[in-house]
Amino acid sequence: MRGRIITSDHRIFELPVLLRWNITYTGGVPCDSYGVTCVYDRTMAELLHLAAGFLALDENGGVLLRGVVDEYEVKLTAAGLTVTICGRGYAARLLDNESRPVTYQGATLAEIVRCHAAPYGISSAEIAPVSADSVYTVAAGTSQWKALEGFCRTYGGFSPRFRRDGLLVAAPERDDGRRIVIDGTSPILSCTLREDHYGVLTEVLVIDKTRNVSYSVQNRDMLDRGGQCRRVVYTPGQSTWAAMRYTGEYQIRRSREEELTIELGLAGCFPAFPGDTVRLELEAMGLSGEYRVAEAENTASPETGGVCTLILRERI
Repeated sequence: MRGRIITSDHRIFELPVLLRWNITYTGGVPCDSYGVTCVYDRTMAELLHLAAGFLALDENGGVLLRGVVDEYEVKLTAAGLTVTICGRGYAARLLDNESRPVTYQGATLAEIVRCHAAPYGISSAEIAPVSADSVYTVAAGTSQWKALEGFCRTYGGFSPRFRRDGLLVAAPERDDGRRIVIDGTSPILSCTLREDHYGVLTEVLVIDKTRNVSYSVQNRDMLDRGGQCRRVVYTPGQSTWAAMRYTGEYQIRRSREEELTIELGLAGCFPAFPGDTVRLELEAMGLSGEYRVAEAENTASPETGGVCTLILRERI
């Protein structure tokens, strides 16, 4: 992997050979993040002081990550003089900036992106044709990311995400056909299966506070397993029964996303990215099926070589 720094005055600097690095992909929040270490010399001082952007490239020049520079640290030890540069993906631009309070009537997702993302240098790869059927309010102190994410979740039922090249995808995640198979012949370093029932909802009571009517949506699977976790959600007036049911089902589905987690350690880097599908065939653990990559951490150092840790979850 190679690294480049982009300065605030638009200069591009190719970093020396990377001694060690870490790139973690999430696609959303928490942000994608990175840390790279290379040899330092004093001619790099001004460039690092003005460093605003970072670009990670593979050996063929393909973009592995486009992000912002948060900090750097120069260190002198017995091993020599090095610099470590750390930062986050482009979601940081929206997380770090607050929106003014604003109320929209019949807004579209394109309008929300134009007002809350585009002013911060964010370009979009895709924007779903989503419109609000009620008033959408952004409260004071809300981050630009939260303003965007709240609209996508409320009216589209999905979360926005960023691609590795820094482009925003404000549309539902689709199965793009990318699949990898991991079985007993794969270079597996570790595998952990975790099932966590905490926070998984068994019932959502949706209340239309204007008409004073309610609709109950239940998670029968968790109820049958003895769970008890209810939430009460209030909706704007004049909600239809279909909309109220959808609101409840969406809340339950979100609560189930982290119920089952598989943490898989593999030798090598960049085997899969968030949104990819992994077909697991691990007979010893009783795992057989397809899972979604939720997070991928890739590290490389002289001590460990290249290692990737995948966080897998069920597709819900």
